[in-house]
This record gives sequence, structure tokens and C-alpha cells, in this order.
Amino acid sequence: MNAGLLIIILLLALAIFGFPIYIALGIGTVVALNMAELPIMSLPQKLFTGMDSTSLLAIPFFILAGNLMSRSITNKLINLANAFIGFIKGSLGVITVLTSALFGAISGSGVATASAIGGITIPGMKDEGYPDHFAGAVAAISSILGPIIPPSIVLIVYSSITNVSVKGLFMGSVVPGLVMVLGLSIYVLFYGKKNNLPSHEKVDGKGKLKATKDGIWALLMPVIILGGIFGGIFTATEAAVVACVYAILIGLFVYRDTKLKELPGIFVTSSISTATIMVMVGISKASSYVIVTSGLPQEMLNLFTSITESKIVILLLLNILFLIIGMIMEANAAVVMMVPILMPLLTAFQIDPLAFGVIISFNLCIGLVTPPVGLCLLISNQIADTSLSKTFKTMLPMLIIAVIVLLLITYIEPLTTWLPSMLSM
Repeated sequence: MNAGLLIIILLLALAIFGFPIYIALGIGTVVALNMAELPIMSLPQKLFTGMDSTSLLAIPFFILAGNLMSRSITNKLINLANAFIGFIKGSLGVITVLTSALFGAISGSGVATASAIGGITIPGMKDEGYPDHFAGAVAAISSILGPIIPPSIVLIVYSSITNVSVKGLFMGSVVPGLVMVLGLSIYVLFYGKKNNLPSHEKVDGKGKLKATKDGIWALLMPVIILGGIFGGIFTATEAAVVACVYAILIGLFVYRDTKLKELPGIFVTSSISTATIMVMVGISKASSYVIVTSGLPQEMLNLFTSITESKIVILLLLNILFLIIGMIMEANAAVVMMVPILMPLLTAFQIDPLAFGVIISFNLCIGLVTPPVGLCLLISNQIADTSLSKTFKTMLPMLIIAVIVLLLITYIEPLTTWLPSMLSM
């Protein structure tokens, strides 16, 4: 058996039996190294090399910034959005979409978005008379905006493997993210009008001014992060550090809803999340070494080219592949496992690595709300306390919107490459 293929088989098998992904990947790599008669010392060497990257420093800081701001930003953003569009039927559903996008521009995590935003908007929707399955569905599908809207941890991991610019990947994901926000908002408004969902009275100018004053500091954070990166003021890593400093200052001295005694706990939680991702990325370098040495990428290239020589069909097959992988595997693990295998395919079919990074990130984010795993769907459904099948059925039209957006960014390349090319001029 091919040693590279053995890694993938063992990874999937052990993950099914409940092993953490990084442990499953490590076991698969050790077994494959022995099978291929490669030096076992290459594992720690490659692991260290894999984590020795400046771009990866952004991961712990963005995770920390998200954890710091989740304590104060969520309510402020929801109140701000409600002041301006709360009078529209189904507005709380649209607010869930908008605040998920804004929160995603801080945390970069779908699970964090589902917990922070859904934890507030789902009970709010239920209290106002929204169907519980709709509340769970809109919060679940909105949470995938977390890792789609930059900064995205998935894209940072992809960058560390391919050496594609993190800044370019972030810029490439802006338009797909905004198209997704627009599509979901239109559907939620249609659903709200069709089902006569509740609305609030219009807020006067004084109320809007108060909500803006309360929420402006929270709203400025994604503006500072993305504006700084895209404006060339600082790198993605520096932006992550700025976000942490800003979050601490705002939480402690402006909103005053974060206490000094809470900081150690926040740091520990963030460190655990970071360690899991970093170890997995490090081990992936060793597994990639085995995979490339085994010749599996060339075999994959031969397999795809034997099926078709059409770039359109290849992109369709890759989308189907990653949609399936996203259903059963965590996004970062899928990136570290599959990207090294597929790089020769990108070269052979002249697929832009930047566009491909955004495409697979979008694919894997959809996996966050698709069974059998669908972690964000499970979290939102648990908060909504309703039938999982009813929530998923209600979410299906919104899931179709996500797939349509995926196909658009797959076959209309300027949707992902236009903004990076414009801002790099």
C-alpha cells in the first residue's frame, strides 16, 4: 500500500473511533514513516519546521482576541443592528446574520460564532415568537461566516502550507463573504414576510445615536483589523496583536465587563485551542513529507487527468470532494491533509492557488453545518432545544444559497482575485 494513502486511511479510521485529529494524524505519520523506511527523526524535525512560521503567530492572537471580545462585543453589535433594522419583519434573523459576519471579522472561528451569537440571538428569537427550528437554522448557517469573513484561521493554515500570501487570501475572501451575507439576508427577509415574523417599533434618532455610541467601540475592531491589513499598515500577524491589545483595553476600561481576574482563564482557554491547531499543523509537515515522498500527489494527478482534462469538471470534482470531507472532518485537519496532495493538480490545470484557497475554505465551512458532524449545526440546535431534523430541513434553502455562492466563486475567478489584484496595485 502507498505510505501516503495509509496516513489518510489511518487518520479517518482513528477519527471515527474518537481519537483527536492531531493524535490520529501523528499515529498515521509514524506508521507510514516505518512502512516507507524513512527516518523516524524526520517527525520531530518536520514538526518543528512546520510550526516555525511567522504567519502562524496570527492564530493564537486572533483566537485570544475573539475570546476577549466575545464577552462584550456580542450584545453591543446586536443592539446596534436592532436599532437600525429592528422594525422589519424577521429582523432578528437578519441581525443574526450581520452580527455573525462582524463577530467573524474578529474571531475567525465558526464554533465561536455559533456559541457567542447564537447563544444570545436564538433565545431572543424564541422569546419573540420565532419558530425554534428557524432560530437554530439561521444561527447555524450564519456561524459559517466566522471562518469565511477575514481573518480566517483556515486560510492562515492554508497559507502556511502553500506560501500564498495571508493578506491576499483575506482579501480574496471578502467578496464571497459579502455575497453570502447578502444572500442569507434576502432569504431571511423573505421568510420573515412570508411567515409574518415579529418586528419591533422603529427606533427614533436619539435611540439610534445611543446604540451607535454604545456599539462604536465594538464595531471599530473589525475595521481596525481589516483596514490595517488591507491598507498595508501592518501584517496579519501584527493585526492579531493589535486586536488583542484593543480587546483588553476596551474590555477593561471602556465597557468594563472584563475583570482582571478573568484574564488568566481566558488566556488558558485560548492557549488550549491554539496548541491543538499548532501541533496539528506541525505534524502535517511530517505527513506531507511522507505523502510527497510516496508519490501519492502524482498518482492523484494521474487519476484526475484520466477522468477528464476539463478544468471545469476538475473544479466540480474538487468541490464535491471537499464538501464530503467537510462533512466528516474538521476544516484545519482537512487542509493539512489534502492540500499537499492536490498542489500538482493546481499547477497542471492552471488553477490559481489563491482562488483555490478561498474555494476550499468555503467548502469546509459548509461542512460545519452538514451532518454527520456539522458541529455548528449541533451547537445551534442544542441552544434552540428543538428537533435536529426540523432545524436541518429549515436550513436547507439557506444551505442551497451557500452552495450557489460556492459555485459562483468557483467559476467566476474575479470574485476571489479582483480585490487582491486591485489592492496590490
